Amino acid sequence: MSLYSSRRRTNALATTLCWTGTIFGLAWLVLILGALIYEGARGLTPAVFTEMTPPPGSSGGLLNAIAGSLVMTVIGVLLGTPLGMLAGTFMAEYGRYSKLATVVRFINDILLSAPSIVIGLFVYTVVVARVGHFSGIAGALALAVLVVPVVVRTTEDMLLLVPSPLREAAAALGLPRSHMLMRVAYRAAKSGIVTGVLLAVARVSGETAPLLFTSLNNQFWSTDLNAPVSSLPVVIFQFALSPYNDWQQLAWTGALLVTVAVLLLSITARALSSQGTQK
Repeated sequence: MSLYSSRRRTNALATTLCWTGTIFGLAWLVLILGALIYEGARGLTPAVFTEMTPPPGSSGGLLNAIAGSLVMTVIGVLLGTPLGMLAGTFMAEYGRYSKLATVVRFINDILLSAPSIVIGLFVYTVVVARVGHFSGIAGALALAVLVVPVVVRTTEDMLLLVPSPLREAAAALGLPRSHMLMRVAYRAAKSGIVTGVLLAVARVSGETAPLLFTSLNNQFWSTDLNAPVSSLPVVIFQFALSPYNDWQQLAWTGALLVTVAVLLLSITARALSSQGTQK
């Protein structure tokens, strides 16, 4: 009876500690999101989406920053996704047990955990310092480097989950390996791969450090990717540190926009993942 009582007390203590830790973490999350919504929603007006970033003391919006972020993120995803899918496909389908795949997997794990500022410094050294000026292209390249390891890991994991009998059935029908990949493996892993791409977009959409070293900033509307380009994370960083109330309000609003975008991408990724699991 004493052993049973001891186990009950241990279980009650462990359950209490788990609930306490959960409530503590959720409380901070709710507090942060509540403050962000309260402060950011006050400046959420049509001008945010139609006007450029203003000088101090003037009204304005975040149009150039939003457009710059969208352009660089899209280019970064378009550059990083094919490379990540090819590397993930090689490790899952062609060189699963080879030494090269082991080395690539190890390097990819390092890139996954590497601070984004290191990626920014790398692109600055390779591109910006050699060209002699900041540019939107350099910013997109930095984001592409961040996209690659996420897509590599997701592609490899999703392809490894495809049942081997599907591959064997395709081979029995006489399909070449490349056709088997395109028509069988990729289709079976489509939801998971798309989820990985969305998670990569969610990761890079709020990155500030790489863009500080590559695209820098531009307070005006610019479509020239060979010149400094404005981006929402950098504008939030600069405006939040400024002593001007109107800039700080725009920083809160920009942070709210980024948070909402990341939450929507995360929810979409989870929905796609659930659909893939049900299938």
